[in-house]
Amino acid sequence: MKQKTALITGASRGIGQAAAYALAKEGCHLVLNCIHSISGLEAFAKTLEEEFHIKTLCCCGDAGSYAFVCQMFEEIHKFCNGIDILINNAGVSYIGLLSEMSYDDWTHVLNTNLTSVFSCCKCAIPHMVSQKSGKIINISSDWGIYGASCEVSYSASKGGVNAFTKALAKELAPSNIQVNAVAFGVIDTDMNAEFNASERMQLEEEIPAGYFARPEDAAEFILQLVHAPSYLTGQIISFDGGWF
Repeated sequence: MKQKTALITGASRGIGQAAAYALAKEGCHLVLNCIHSISGLEAFAKTLEEEFHIKTLCCCGDAGSYAFVCQMFEEIHKFCNGIDILINNAGVSYIGLLSEMSYDDWTHVLNTNLTSVFSCCKCAIPHMVSQKSGKIINISSDWGIYGASCEVSYSASKGGVNAFTKALAKELAPSNIQVNAVAFGVIDTDMNAEFNASERMQLEEEIPAGYFARPEDAAEFILQLVHAPSYLTGQIISFDGGWF
């Protein structure tokens, strides 16, 4: 891991930040992306450098923009030879009736959650193919499998991530590049902070494990996929406490 570099999109908080910490702890160099929390991301990166003696590069911009991702990879190529591990974590949600959703909101969700995966994979793959190794881990959701009322755009985007994962895994398997996705259930992140105490309790009662997973729990599982045997590819693995 000390010779490898990972790119994590949406790394300023939640699952992305926890995954960054877990990889840094193992000596992996990091390229960290966010769109809003620039100063916080840079402070976090500096902490990782000091604690684990790794190198970091912060690239702040919209991962849903293909032009930005191409620009980000130009910076990456100055920073290192290429990406060994890609964690596509950038994501946004939208809760509301589809009939009341604007076209701009729809494209924002699809670009952030799905097009970002395409863009980052397209730019990362050439180096992985050249070295005949690589790990791509896409952060998905149970809603991409089962769908959620009033979250049609989010469900559609994550369903797209799941199909993308399966197809790309078949395409890249001959090059010894593994592509998997984690369909997360309820993780205790800012995205789920909108639940009030009553709603949270009701949801916890629906989850057989009885609680929301922490971002650190999610990161631990992501790390296991990074270290998984190369025969594990093309899988959509639910991490949801038995919810579905």
